[in-house]
Amino acid sequence: MSAKINQDTVDFHECADFHGCVDFHAHPVDDVFRREMEFLGLDPMAEDGFPLPEWSASAQLQFMAEAGIDYTVLSVPTPHIHNGDDEKSCAAARRINESTAKLCAEHPEKFAFAAVLPLPCVDGAIEETAYAIDTLGAVGVKVVTNSNGVYLGDPSFDPLMEELNRRNALVIIHPCRARQRPENVITGRVAALYEYPADTTRAVLNMIAHRIMTRFPNIRFVVPHTGSFLPYMLQRFTGVSGILASMGMMETVDAKEEFKHLYFDIAGDPEPVALDMLRMVADDDHIVYGSDFPHSPAKVIIGKKKHFESNEKYAGLVKQIYSANAAALL
Repeated sequence: MSAKINQDTVDFHECADFHGCVDFHAHPVDDVFRREMEFLGLDPMAEDGFPLPEWSASAQLQFMAEAGIDYTVLSVPTPHIHNGDDEKSCAAARRINESTAKLCAEHPEKFAFAAVLPLPCVDGAIEETAYAIDTLGAVGVKVVTNSNGVYLGDPSFDPLMEELNRRNALVIIHPCRARQRPENVITGRVAALYEYPADTTRAVLNMIAHRIMTRFPNIRFVVPHTGSFLPYMLQRFTGVSGILASMGMMETVDAKEEFKHLYFDIAGDPEPVALDMLRMVADDDHIVYGSDFPHSPAKVIIGKKKHFESNEKYAGLVKQIYSANAAALL
């Protein structure tokens, strides 16, 4: 595999004049990804309670044209690729990343990608990070909130965090359902309904508790879905963690200092509540756009995007989220 993204086509480091829209949350559900699910023995319906949607590069490009999206950072969806077998999962990650890199090389003016890593296999993840970024031209990596029950922030992931920090890496976080969850309620069956935002919140709080953002300050983490439940949980975590620290039950952590290093995409339903809540705890320059195509239907995404753009409350913020913040992050 020699195809590498021609990143000179869209050089965001010199794009002060860029006024387009960059999408940080879109998933290439191609034939290779589907085959790797079969190779790994993973059933999307059993894992997430939701089937993999139909997708093609041409459909992605058509959606982008209709939605007014100029550039997309692709990252594969769940199910997460680690099936308990390190060797098979590392092999699957390699094939998926090479396939996505080839797609991006064919459309360098439209696509970049964040490489999937075979966590919790840390050695394999470090090796794949180097190959994906140095050889395939990935702009960053994608990690899930938990990998077979091992959550972001876990000390076992520190060697990977050190490597990502050394590389000033872009790291896109994507939710993955918890290994254990109640099965007798709808929130336990359909992961997108509750488990995704819950697991995102759980993972980021674990990262805060282990001071990941201040210990590895060069990593640019992007949290999905307008921060999930974090805008509510930040104040609660700050208060409860302070009590626990005073009792010697956890280390003292400055939750707000950790939080301010994070970036957030607005995939899902930013209006009428979620974005306002996020802006109460996050700076406007740390918010970027996300569509969640193809898992959300194109017509629904386009309708939400048009409503967001026409909302006078966000006049001036839309362009910042679409382009200025994106250019700074990339």
